[in-house]
Amino acid sequence: MESRRVLFVSQEIMPFLGETKLSRISRDLPQGIQERGKEIRTFMPRYGSINERRNQLHEVIRLSGMNLIIDDTDHPLIIKVASIQSARMQVYFIDNDDYFHRKHTVADAAGNEYEDNDERAIFFARGVIETVRKLRWSPDIVHVHGWLASLVPLYIRKLYSDDPIFSKAKSVYSVYNNGFKKPLNASLTDKLQADGIDTGSLKSIEGGADFLNLSTLAAENSDGIIFGCEKIDEQVKKRITAMGKPLLEYQGEENYIDVYNDFYEKLLLESAK
Repeated sequence: MESRRVLFVSQEIMPFLGETKLSRISRDLPQGIQERGKEIRTFMPRYGSINERRNQLHEVIRLSGMNLIIDDTDHPLIIKVASIQSARMQVYFIDNDDYFHRKHTVADAAGNEYEDNDERAIFFARGVIETVRKLRWSPDIVHVHGWLASLVPLYIRKLYSDDPIFSKAKSVYSVYNNGFKKPLNASLTDKLQADGIDTGSLKSIEGGADFLNLSTLAAENSDGIIFGCEKIDEQVKKRITAMGKPLLEYQGEENYIDVYNDFYEKLLLESAK
């Protein structure tokens, strides 16, 4: 039997960025899942704070060169890759001069969140999906970490569910306490509609794409949800729990990789029934 395939899409991964709960899980989980016999691919944005020379990033020419249109503007998609030698795993980076060459991740030095974080989230989601299609690598599980990656389940469910690469994929969304202060740009819904996502699918963010509504949208389009840290925003927790979807509470640091692995298997068994 072919080994299962898990695609990890993360807002941040150690050691390319500093240590947070999110970046540590995004570093250790793919390695652990690979060691349990599954095939993995891992993606994150190529923020300007990542030192390319020190981390030995290099461009993957055969995957780069596509243009993604967002809000009527062409944005070249550049794909880079680096290895985490100790984990025997590669990380793919989604790169673009307009969106990811700033010296910070989602907010400037003064803590002001970037006005175009909505477009950066769209570019990241679409960039990952198009690259995986180019790789012709069909995942069984797509595990998404952090709000900047939160549009991935929406795109897969609404635009790529008939695509042979993603037709059998189950999405898992890990929620963390890494919220943002001001809602994303109000034109986010227009930009998503321009990509072909119908209005009815965007009801959750009609009143504004704040952290609660964006988390809701991600969870609605996922097959399973995981609370990735101990303290989750109470409103987010309440709304997601009320959905009644397969849900994994915070697991602590001990045996969480085995628990996550079992969670993937249960989702896949359910879908095979």
